Amino acid sequence: MTALLARLAASRLFWPLVMLAVLLIIDVIAVPGFFSITVRDGNLYGSLIDILRNGAPTLIVAIGMTLVIATRGIDLSVGAVAAISGAVACSILLGSPDPGNPATVAVAIVVALLISLVLGVWNGFLVAVLGIQPIIATLILMTAGRGVAMLITEGQILTVTSPPFKALGSGFWLGIPIAVYIAAFVFALAATLTRRTALGMMIESVGINPEASRQAGIRARGLLFVVYTFSAVCAAVAGLILTANTMAADANNAALFIELDAILAVVIGGTSLAGGRYSLVGTLVGALVIQTLVTTVYTVGIPPIATMVFKAAVVTIVCLLQSPTTNQALSSFRRSLAVRAGKGVASA
Repeated sequence: MTALLARLAASRLFWPLVMLAVLLIIDVIAVPGFFSITVRDGNLYGSLIDILRNGAPTLIVAIGMTLVIATRGIDLSVGAVAAISGAVACSILLGSPDPGNPATVAVAIVVALLISLVLGVWNGFLVAVLGIQPIIATLILMTAGRGVAMLITEGQILTVTSPPFKALGSGFWLGIPIAVYIAAFVFALAATLTRRTALGMMIESVGINPEASRQAGIRARGLLFVVYTFSAVCAAVAGLILTANTMAADANNAALFIELDAILAVVIGGTSLAGGRYSLVGTLVGALVIQTLVTTVYTVGIPPIATMVFKAAVVTIVCLLQSPTTNQALSSFRRSLAVRAGKGVASA
């Protein structure tokens, strides 16, 4: 039992899971029925369901961000890509004589995803071919992307009425929110591609030592194109979910700061910003921590404007607990306690 606890404490997921549990306990204390789930019209409702549904876009973006960060990069453009995706979909639906037609919705979604794919290729081109630092390369699209979305919407908030499109954000299937299914599919796809193929190993290799991976025959350029394109597509999917949830394309506020939440989720999950080893499961836990924290802020009654402050505090605490220095100090403390306990037994 002691060995099991020691292994759990040494895991990168230990402290994020502890923080998640603490936040949930605070929610239960504030609202005794926090864990209750009700069934209405065959669908599940409750605070836990809301956490899963509202956290789905962040998780989707964070999955793509994880692979980018594993290659020693960063993608600051995901929020802008999400805004462009929502703007494109809404503009197509508004220009259609029948926005409620499933075929029209499918066309809007496909076009939005194709445009995001082009944007991802653009980021990959700047990073892989031109050799621009990822933070600068993606900052270009982050800055210009909102302007592009504004041009698409002509500076207005586009409001649409389309039940099939709305289902992406607030619809249910078999009682579970459709957004949760989409997030689960993206997670499963990323996990399968990185675990059952050589893709995951190549991503880690490029992140640890790009030159050595190149000499080993790994095409770093092609790999960077893949991860940045995948990140952009993930951002587009998240943007479609967020836009469908409000049924409006707001170029200025759509997916605002989602890139920061995604990076925080990746860091909380134990993936190093220096590249190399990564954890998609850790990213999942990190995204749940971020969304649960937001829910806790509202549950406890803290003003929403203070959300960022508490989010920063939680991230700081988790990162401090995960740091090698803290882990070394805790290990030394546990060893000293074990030595003292051994001396006490011997003297008795």
